[in-house]
Amino acid sequence: MPNKVRVLVIGLGNMGKSHASAYHRNDGFEIVGLMSRSIKGKEIPAELTGYPLFEDYDAALAETRPDAVSINSWPNSHAEYAIKAINAGAHVFMEKPLATNIADAEAVVKLAREKNRKLVLGYILRVHPSWIKFIELGRTLGKPLVMRLNLNQQSSGTAWAWHKNLIDSLIPIVDCGVHYVDVMCQLTGAKPVRVHGIGAKLWEEADKPNYGHLHVTFDDGSVGWYEAGWGPMMSEVAYFVKDVVGPKGAVSIVPAPSDEKSKLEEPIGLRRHRSAH
Repeated sequence: MPNKVRVLVIGLGNMGKSHASAYHRNDGFEIVGLMSRSIKGKEIPAELTGYPLFEDYDAALAETRPDAVSINSWPNSHAEYAIKAINAGAHVFMEKPLATNIADAEAVVKLAREKNRKLVLGYILRVHPSWIKFIELGRTLGKPLVMRLNLNQQSSGTAWAWHKNLIDSLIPIVDCGVHYVDVMCQLTGAKPVRVHGIGAKLWEEADKPNYGHLHVTFDDGSVGWYEAGWGPMMSEVAYFVKDVVGPKGAVSIVPAPSDEKSKLEEPIGLRRHRSAH
């Protein structure tokens, strides 16, 4: 049996806990440490108790000497943590996005290639059965395609506090938009040639937009639209749109009537519409 991959898990929020739990249950991995800047003040899930805890990333890398680092922290730390991991000889799994700007993203990719380290991004929609089928059907609709996608999230209380912290790193149309522009690229197989985005600040103390939408034009004539907003002021009506339209008809992902908004990243139904001609 091959040796287990010794993994250091960074971040213990929603995604960090999910990945740590998966590593804990997978015989191919051995967790060598859990790191978060405030981890010692957090409640550790029962199945993860007993692993070494770190609040300093450099110390965690030096003491655990991992084969791989799983980065699930705030987006503005992704590039820095990835570069340090690769320089320490580790492979990297990272929740999207790769970085919060193009220069940092290019630097991470360049270093991974130079050091011959694996660099994997967590693009969940690429392996989600509903989205795989959505893209498969969308490719049968002819060209050009029109793609209409949104994910508006009405959040309040602790969820809104979490969203505001995330906005400090990345605004909504970028944080979720990387998934949906990737979907557009898979549907069209074409190159984006023009992108236009706008945003708005919808709460009093805002310094960054918590609402925005973008439009993408592709070199095959296809066009795509994506909208995202977070916060207690967001509408409960037009919060979930997942459509692709072509000359031969349309395909939509639809939520069940009882679907909870917290599960909207897990589409549960596909609906196909054929054109009349």
